[in-house]
Amino acid sequence: MKEMNVLCAFFKAQQKDGRIGITHIALFVSLIYHWYIEGSINPLSAFSRDIMKTSKIKSHVTYFRCIKELSDYGYIIYKPSFKKTQASKIYFMEE
Repeated sequence: MKEMNVLCAFFKAQQKDGRIGITHIALFVSLIYHWYIEGSINPLSAFSRDIMKTSKIKSHVTYFRCIKELSDYGYIIYKPSFKKTQASKIYFMEE
């Protein structure tokens, strides 16, 4: 399962990365879950409201900060749509 490989690689890398907190971890695991549910097609097309619900993130500010940081740190590539009716794209780093 490529989802498990990506998740294991994330957990291995984040152990050495002091910038990653519990909210980043919850968000990343939620993204993996949605990726799995959607058939593991890269990129994942997702709406923030769905990811926030699964990851238990209540604040849009926190969600967007954390997803941007995961992208900036190289764990994902995040391409926001900036439209409420169009899903954003999240690319996972597959080996």
